[in-house]
Amino acid sequence: MSTLANKVTLLDVAKTFGPDGKPAAIAELLSQENEMLMDMPWREGNLPTGHRVTVRTGLPDAIFRKLNSGVPASKATTAQLDEACGILEARSEVDKDLAMLNGNTAAFRLSQSKAFMESMNQSMQNQVIYGDRMTPEAFVGVAPRFDDVPTTSGGSASKANVIDAGGTGTDNTSIWLFGWGEHSIHGIYPKGSQAGLVHNDLGEGDAFDSEGNRFRALMDQYQWKCGIAVPDWRYVVRIANIDVSELSKNASAGADLIDLMTQAVEQIHSLTGVTPAFYGNRTIRSFLRRQTVNKVASGTLEYDTVGGKPALRFAEVPVRRVDAIINNEARVV
Repeated sequence: MSTLANKVTLLDVAKTFGPDGKPAAIAELLSQENEMLMDMPWREGNLPTGHRVTVRTGLPDAIFRKLNSGVPASKATTAQLDEACGILEARSEVDKDLAMLNGNTAAFRLSQSKAFMESMNQSMQNQVIYGDRMTPEAFVGVAPRFDDVPTTSGGSASKANVIDAGGTGTDNTSIWLFGWGEHSIHGIYPKGSQAGLVHNDLGEGDAFDSEGNRFRALMDQYQWKCGIAVPDWRYVVRIANIDVSELSKNASAGADLIDLMTQAVEQIHSLTGVTPAFYGNRTIRSFLRRQTVNKVASGTLEYDTVGGKPALRFAEVPVRRVDAIINNEARVV
């Protein structure tokens, strides 16, 4: 099992850009607001619009040979799929005179920038989880790739890694277990572009009010070319159909989170060579801690120190909070 120390994160990539430090500063702000970005490794795609992944679909045949008999030739089989990136963008126009009122224009513009970065951060996180195939200008998230339970006839092979927690209504949520890595799941950015959120100071220019009248404004552009690639679905496990309204602090009713997460740890293909992490929203984290306190298995949760901050762990796997994971998911069938 890998640790965060030997994986290239958004912050690591950003720090290689140049001496001004701007990309790194932005990456640090994003990581403060989104725990998934602390873990997600990033890789430059091999296409101008994303990344082409080669997936092994079959192994060569190996047989026990008889004496004086030959062995037939065989070969492995592969398939290719293209993972797309999207361009997430926002524009800011601040009245120049308004920005100058407080006597520190730079500080005022930074305060405005933080709001834009937080908005883009939330949009990116939501797309990673729920991005669907009906939005061609964006990219496909993980939920549409793991949207069948194992008992469903047909469907994709990835349904083997969906654990059904039994919820039947429309107030369900999910817990995700990712094994981050170059050959499992990682973030991507288009070939020849920059990783992470890019801020362009467009300087002063004409803006227009609601009636079409001009005024001078300080303008900024925020852009993030991003996507995810899943070369090997076996390193992603979804615990689906967790009925939020049925959760109890001692697992006497509703989902037994400790049992389900134990199943997920055993279901993932391997914890070796990847950086694993659980992701759930604050409701899940709260009930997980309460169930742990109220059950015999009270030693299941521990705290580590990562980057100087305490980090919750389930067995050997960190448990991160991602509020983009909603509490009103429809039942996965």
